[in-house]
Amino acid sequence: MIFKYYDIKKINLEKNKIILFYGQNEGFKNETINILLNNSNNISTYDEKEILDKSENFLEEVFSKSLFDTKKKIIIKRTTDKIVKILQEINSKNLDDLTIILNSDNLEKKSKLRTFFEKSKDYVCVAFYPDTDQTMSNLILDLLKRKKISLSQSNINLIVSKCNGDREVLKNELSKIEFFSKNGKKLTTENITKLINLTEDHSISELVDNCLAKNNKKTISILNENNFNSEDCIRITRVFLDKSKKILKLSNEYNKSKDINLTISSAKPAIFWKDKEIVKQQIYNWKPKNIKNLIFKLNEIELLIKKNINSSVNLITDFILKQCSSEINN
Repeated sequence: MIFKYYDIKKINLEKNKIILFYGQNEGFKNETINILLNNSNNISTYDEKEILDKSENFLEEVFSKSLFDTKKKIIIKRTTDKIVKILQEINSKNLDDLTIILNSDNLEKKSKLRTFFEKSKDYVCVAFYPDTDQTMSNLILDLLKRKKISLSQSNINLIVSKCNGDREVLKNELSKIEFFSKNGKKLTTENITKLINLTEDHSISELVDNCLAKNNKKTISILNENNFNSEDCIRITRVFLDKSKKILKLSNEYNKSKDINLTISSAKPAIFWKDKEIVKQQIYNWKPKNIKNLIFKLNEIELLIKKNINSSVNLITDFILKQCSSEINN
């Protein structure tokens, strides 16, 4: 069954044993999961790939009687249509002491996973879309009021522009600002720009933009000019994912309108004038099918980087060079 995000309080974990949260607003999803599970200690977290690679072991753990000594709660991240078969097998059992929450990215209407939940009478699915700029501003104003921090509207707008409608990013940025203000330092535009890493992220943003635009020489030049570390590699994958999702949306719109200028001009949020040309290149280079495949690969490479942190720079560099030099999609 379908619930709206404002219906979250109606979810009953005694009845709704399996729940799907999907959409781009990771912060809002995580915030809701924490509230729903009430900070329970008995939580196991998996990535879908871990389960798919060892599905028998996972099902054995789920069905094991020892599992029910206390109520078990499982979170599965980065879920896709591939998890449906496992859910169907779990669905065939009566698991009264088990709650499973699936966290997915955007899911199309024809998605098997989304359909599985929408048609169910007991299982719940909730879509979490990016927060509007107004919602983000209100969240910032609420924290500033509670913490007695003074900030100009222009600086609030600066923070909002960095967060791309994701509460998780907003939470991290506000934590930096709160800590900075506690030391009695003045919150100027220059300080806030440094705090939220707008300066440091520029090279990463430029790197990803040129890779998506398949500007091979410029991409190699940026890689050679920067000494990225392991933390940067994770940030690169996150920026890559964010920009890829935006290109997927624009690519879908371009397929409908067949008018690149209309696609660019009607984009929400609006595309800055200086970015329009490179975004056009990205749209031309990536069809929806290909960008979806790229998003899947980005999830894989992020997981691989986390498991092989010492080789992270080589892993992300090889990945970028491969994507940048691949043939342009016709």
